[in-house]
Amino acid sequence: MGIIKSTVEVGQKPSRDEMKRIRAELREAAKHPIVYTDDCPKSTPEALKEFAMQRAEMNRQKRRQAVTIRIQPEVLEKYKSLGRGYSGIMADVLKLAANNPEILGKLHA
Repeated sequence: MGIIKSTVEVGQKPSRDEMKRIRAELREAAKHPIVYTDDCPKSTPEALKEFAMQRAEMNRQKRRQAVTIRIQPEVLEKYKSLGRGYSGIMADVLKLAANNPEILGKLHA
């Protein structure tokens, strides 16, 4: 068994043929047993519990809170021109600015 690889450009969806190929490879892979090796042993229950706790913490950190803000129309139009997902980009820019004292210092000077 190997790794199933497929390359898709950003914003592009896989073709139907590509999805059929991937599904066929996954069905074939499911027929084979999982083989654990020295460099990739089976996880212990304790390790799985730790992983689950780390994942839960990552999910908590990724949560976003809905807020209402007032911004200039031209700024909103620039973000909207970026297309779908512009609000996530806007949130990332705000996070970057909030974590950069130099930027915040310029705004409050």
